[in-house]
Amino acid sequence: MFFLLIFPGCRESGLNLKIRYDQAHGLKKGAPVIFEKNAIGTVTGIEYTDKGDYWVAVMIHTDFAAATEHARFFIIDDPRDKSSKAVEMVRAHPGGTPLKNRATVEGSTRTSVFFDQMIGGFTQGFEDLTWQFDQFAKDLSRVPESEAFQKFESELKRLADEIERSGKTARDTIEKEWLPRLKQELEKLKERMRKSGREDELKPLERKLEKIKTSL
Repeated sequence: MFFLLIFPGCRESGLNLKIRYDQAHGLKKGAPVIFEKNAIGTVTGIEYTDKGDYWVAVMIHTDFAAATEHARFFIIDDPRDKSSKAVEMVRAHPGGTPLKNRATVEGSTRTSVFFDQMIGGFTQGFEDLTWQFDQFAKDLSRVPESEAFQKFESELKRLADEIERSGKTARDTIEKEWLPRLKQELEKLKERMRKSGREDELKPLERKLEKIKTSL
């Protein structure tokens, strides 16, 4: 047994989406769609299915560019009226392909959005750090030994800071991928300095690298 609210005809003046939720939490037709504290759209219909879930139709009037594959939609108390509900749109992370008109989207909860944003930010940060490491390795072979020493020391400090902020998955990646690469680069630098009899100068860096390894 189920009841059905028929969606009104889609208007072409906005971006029409259908969002699936396990619960509607009292959301009603006419409720606002909010993005960054501004009303950007409206709930145009709510459908309760025989599967026990809900399809919420919304039309976004403005800020279409923000409605991408990384957009997340969850039900909140309406900031204008705490006795009513609203749909809030946030972006888990920047970029992404714009949603198409009449696309269907899986609804989110505030908790799932938080973790999505956190993971998205971590992934981007990890990619950035990897790119920086690649640049570091390239630069290391082009500069004088004294400057290479300073670059390596700076890289070790940055890696140590990253470890303090990282979870287990990141630590495993650092241990299995980055540390062996760092050790390899250190060996290359040692070979360069050995030619001038200065390889002992790298012992402080070797100790720091070992300390990072034991901290994982």
